[in-house]
Amino acid sequence: MYPDPSSRSAGLFARACEVMPGGNTRLAVYQAPYPIFVARAAGCRVTDVDGVERVDFINNQSALVHGHCFQPAMAAAAAQLQRGTCFSGPTEAELELAEALQARVPGFERMRFTNSGTEAVMLAVKAARAFTGRHRIAKCEGAYHGSYDFVEAARGSSPANWGDPKAPAAVPYTKGTPPAVGALTVVLPYNDAEAAAAILEREADSLAAVIVEPVANRPGMIPATPEFLAMLRAFTRRTGIPLVFDEIISFRVGHAGAQGGYGIVPDMTTLGKLIGGGFPVGAVAGRADIMGVFDQRKGAPAVPHTGTFNANPVSMVAGLETVRAFDAAAVDRINARGSAIRTAIDRLFAEAGIPGQASGAGSLFRIHFTDRPLVDYRSAYPTPAGQTAVAGLHRALINRGVMLSANCSGNVSTVVGDAEVDQFLDAVRACLAEIAVPA
Repeated sequence: MYPDPSSRSAGLFARACEVMPGGNTRLAVYQAPYPIFVARAAGCRVTDVDGVERVDFINNQSALVHGHCFQPAMAAAAAQLQRGTCFSGPTEAELELAEALQARVPGFERMRFTNSGTEAVMLAVKAARAFTGRHRIAKCEGAYHGSYDFVEAARGSSPANWGDPKAPAAVPYTKGTPPAVGALTVVLPYNDAEAAAAILEREADSLAAVIVEPVANRPGMIPATPEFLAMLRAFTRRTGIPLVFDEIISFRVGHAGAQGGYGIVPDMTTLGKLIGGGFPVGAVAGRADIMGVFDQRKGAPAVPHTGTFNANPVSMVAGLETVRAFDAAAVDRINARGSAIRTAIDRLFAEAGIPGQASGAGSLFRIHFTDRPLVDYRSAYPTPAGQTAVAGLHRALINRGVMLSANCSGNVSTVVGDAEVDQFLDAVRACLAEIAVPA
């Protein structure tokens, strides 16, 4: 049972705290009182260092769309290891992955690879600033776009400091963030087209870009309304401000990403996670004229961009196999499972007589202990009682063999079948009957 002070995970965490601040180099994997250390994984199941096997609905924060050790990607990576892991030169695999993604999405006219989603967002912001000659960035309240000062504003704001719902405050996420960063970031209310439009019109002359997640991750995988995205597209097209879609997580919800389902072509898109097949990756794709700021063929580029491990060949070959296998049928299959899970969770809350629901889109979901409509960061912000209930459900699921993120969010991989879905839902049903839900 978790937690167990005598477990190997607890011991490894104690050792880790002696060499790493907080015992980790990645906050997302921490859970109190200690994280569960992983020994191995295959398919949709993970085994920890104490030998306990669990069904994985985290998939490394949605990066493993085909689950663990997807054999075509592993075989391609293994073969590449024998040819070399990195070179001072491009490889054909980089070209092939870029071509495969370009063929999939209409707006991917040109592309550059990075090593993470955070780097991809940083690069998109740099490109937009160079292209427009302006400096300020507009983003939505509560949105997570990686660890970068200019897109972290209002990422973790609270009722104590988030300000007017029609004009959210640019609250810094990290202590020590220079005040000038807040001055360069404009925060929009997510899914409030009228209020956001008013802010954008007021700030239009200073904006280099508008960045948005078409499915907002941190609030709970909440889809943008078509009206909200249509307003952003119309405003940015009219003003010439680049519109950036952050599809690092949401790319899995459609064959052409979330943008394909909305029928909107942004000017740039940031990617990561699934396109690396389980290896580090990020990418920026977009209009040829904007992406031209990186082009060095006629002299020094407006945005010099390099990186020792950009387009690492191991990531490229694994990503290519992953993307090829993630065809339209695979997308539809996991989206159907995601929809079924969300519907079933809503039903389980109703049967238990507990206020709660699942939000999400496609194969993404998150569990909330509230029955109010969830449309944005503020509506999804949990009460103290809700936070306690989520923590209780998360721990109870761990002890019933199911892995979700600490905030009870998850995603479906292509290797999840009916048996795993039934195991998950049976565990949720049992946990709702057992845990104490504060009033």
